[in-house]
Amino acid sequence: MQILTEAQWLAATAAHEARIDALTAGHRTRRAEGRKHPVEDFLFTYYPWTPAQLRRWHPGAGVALAGGGSAPQRNWRFYRLTGDRVGVDLDAFLDARGDTVRFVRDLVSRTAGRPGRFGCFGLHEWAMVYRLGQDQVRHTAWPLRLGQEGTDEVVESHQLACTHFDAYRFFTPEAAPRNALRPTRAGQAASEQPGCLHAGMDLYKWAMKLSPAVGSDLTADAFELARDIRELDMRAAPYDLRELGYLPIPIETPEGKAEYVAAQRGFSERGQRLRRRLLDTLDRVLGQVPALESSSPST
Repeated sequence: MQILTEAQWLAATAAHEARIDALTAGHRTRRAEGRKHPVEDFLFTYYPWTPAQLRRWHPGAGVALAGGGSAPQRNWRFYRLTGDRVGVDLDAFLDARGDTVRFVRDLVSRTAGRPGRFGCFGLHEWAMVYRLGQDQVRHTAWPLRLGQEGTDEVVESHQLACTHFDAYRFFTPEAAPRNALRPTRAGQAASEQPGCLHAGMDLYKWAMKLSPAVGSDLTADAFELARDIRELDMRAAPYDLRELGYLPIPIETPEGKAEYVAAQRGFSERGQRLRRRLLDTLDRVLGQVPALESSSPST
């Protein structure tokens, strides 16, 4: 059990809050003004955490805070105060989230053990608007860069090869049969692979779901990866977002494909490093790192 002094955990809290404030400043300003953003809003609409929830600092499993009587965590769910120390109550956490811990560990381990695939070229976003009208696409305020006919031609001239169920399930009915695979929720652990952008973004989801056992440093790193991947995802998408400063990656061309794959490989490497850190954390949780001595759990 790592013990942080009050000065140490106060400094860690302040550093985390400043980091998240900087990462979420644009979103919070737009939300206050009632403005939408087709790229950055995704991280707060598809994933359920608010900036305030992301801003909360959690030390993670195996870390106790000295002077815990003054720590806000003493009143948070899945924490336990023992004497002057507060830390994650792993027994309570596993009672409530054990199935999720085991599912995520299996999924992430199997994903990390596969070679990445880099031939999808971000066509999942194109498949989501295939043969739709402008009033039917997800981001109706933004035009398709090649128009509907040109967008459909790109889909029809490529082999769709999406491996991620949560992208595939948004394909239009006309696009879904064009995919080389049929990803399913039940088969997710058997098909997910580390080259997939959405599998990389979902590392934030898994860290979020397994908070507070997963510490905020890892969760924030996963959030940053998801944010960076989302930008690539939408630059390669069929929408024309140049007005927002996003230069398109024309994946319908050889040059665009090469640019996309190079970025995809970099994100895959970052994702694999996060997967190893997440697996280390989950192994500690399932192996029950030395726990605080028993006392009444906090609510």
